[in-house]
Amino acid sequence: MSARLEDKGDRLIVWNGNTAKRGALSPELYDCILEAVKQAHDRRIRTVILTSEGPFFCAGGDLNVLIERRGLPEAERREKIDGLHDLIRAIRSCPVPVIAAVEGGAAGAGLSLALACDLIVASEEARFTAAYVKAGLVPDGGLTSAMARMLPRPLAMEMCLMGRPVNALRFAELGAVNRISKPDKALEEAMMLADTLADGPRDAQSTIRGLVADAYEATEAEQLDAERNAMAAASGKDEAAEGIAAFLEKRKPVYR
Repeated sequence: MSARLEDKGDRLIVWNGNTAKRGALSPELYDCILEAVKQAHDRRIRTVILTSEGPFFCAGGDLNVLIERRGLPEAERREKIDGLHDLIRAIRSCPVPVIAAVEGGAAGAGLSLALACDLIVASEEARFTAAYVKAGLVPDGGLTSAMARMLPRPLAMEMCLMGRPVNALRFAELGAVNRISKPDKALEEAMMLADTLADGPRDAQSTIRGLVADAYEATEAEQLDAERNAMAAASGKDEAAEGIAAFLEKRKPVYR
């Protein structure tokens, strides 16, 4: 089984099981992620976690598949890439936070997948590689956009132009990784993040995701309007009533 979706009550775990190919992307993985995003609209779901069955998070596109696509007309090759981009858009539009639990590393489109998530937990041994150039290819999956937002330009250029890997500790220093774990403990650390998120206000978290994501593209005026509208809506909800009361009463809020 190259991918499976596990329901853990208030969280969904997408397992990349394509271990024979270092977690290369597969149609089954696409289906599981899209299904997780769909199920995340159920209010009991608080987080989605992407992780791997094997020792490597995701090696990106299967080069054998790319070889087969070389004979296709360019328009058809664009359609295939659109499938990956639809997947990235789906992750970005998920109604709950998405966490990547990275063991081993993420390369090529696997790096795109990891950077599309809201939070990243990485094993201290993990390495992140924009490996396209080594195969005479160029980034896709929104990688250049994500790297431009998250990394210094010289580092993004070095990774993309030379295909050199960057270790998890360096990524964490730059703020691109949220937590560093011991080897084989990335999922365990991600589950602890999920526990923390599950105690928070679901609607507010969902709105915050959207505000932060849109802020990279919006003008300051547009973002001010978006924040005004979101705050006006949030302040009238039960979550705000509970959160404010708990703060004033010096107790932990209990969100339904």
